[in-house]
Amino acid sequence: MSSIASMFDRISPKYDTLNHLLSFNMDKVWRCKTAKTVSTFCPQTILDLATGTADLAIALAKHNPKAHIIGIDISEKMLEIGRAKIVKQSLENQVEICFGDATRLPFSDNSFDAVTVAFGVRNFEDLDKGLSEISRVLKPNGKVFILEFSMPGRFPVRQVYNLYFKHVLPKIGEWVSKDCEAYAYLPQSVERFPKPDDFCQNLSSFGLENCKVKPLTFSIATLYSAEKKVVIGERSALFSYFCALKRKLNEKEILICSHRHFWLGLALDGTTR
Repeated sequence: MSSIASMFDRISPKYDTLNHLLSFNMDKVWRCKTAKTVSTFCPQTILDLATGTADLAIALAKHNPKAHIIGIDISEKMLEIGRAKIVKQSLENQVEICFGDATRLPFSDNSFDAVTVAFGVRNFEDLDKGLSEISRVLKPNGKVFILEFSMPGRFPVRQVYNLYFKHVLPKIGEWVSKDCEAYAYLPQSVERFPKPDDFCQNLSSFGLENCKVKPLTFSIATLYSAEKKVVIGERSALFSYFCALKRKLNEKEILICSHRHFWLGLALDGTTR
């Protein structure tokens, strides 16, 4: 078991309580906005990575009632809590969650219309490998939606946020969870995460294009979305059609040109006699 999985197993009983408490319930608002944004795309199949206690998976189900949602996570203790929530909400037929690693997804290529991650992508053991796997399992033109913490840049929000995030939040987290490591890790992992422009470049390098960045609540959180571009091999039929059409047009142009030169030649020949 990885150290990250072990850490989340330890804090799982208090995880939801601390999420709501430490974010002043804004985490619920951010997940709701994410689920609503996903619903505008009308996906039929959604993969929720780092699903944890299934809060985003459940929100996705409510806003996307026709979608089938699969959630995976590396913490079995978190998944146990998530399964109980799903049963309580009577969503067993729409949402299923299981153990799995985002860097080694057990799904075929081009399997999902959408992939979501809420506050989990910075915990990937290997960010590049995780993004590569997201791109692999997304269908062509499928979309990824990533909700993640970010660092505000404007005065005085940045200063107040840093004071709270680095000094107050870890103390409250340690006091409630009885785990000194977990909530010291949180600000460290957020600071290490790429800036929005850099992260969009990361997405693009794995074929996830048209990155959109939506800051939430003074940029304390950010919602990223990107689309899997259609590769040449998957558009070969259409591409071949247009190539053939272009060749035909070129042939006609050559033919017309030849006729013009023929009649022009005759005309010039007549004038010289």
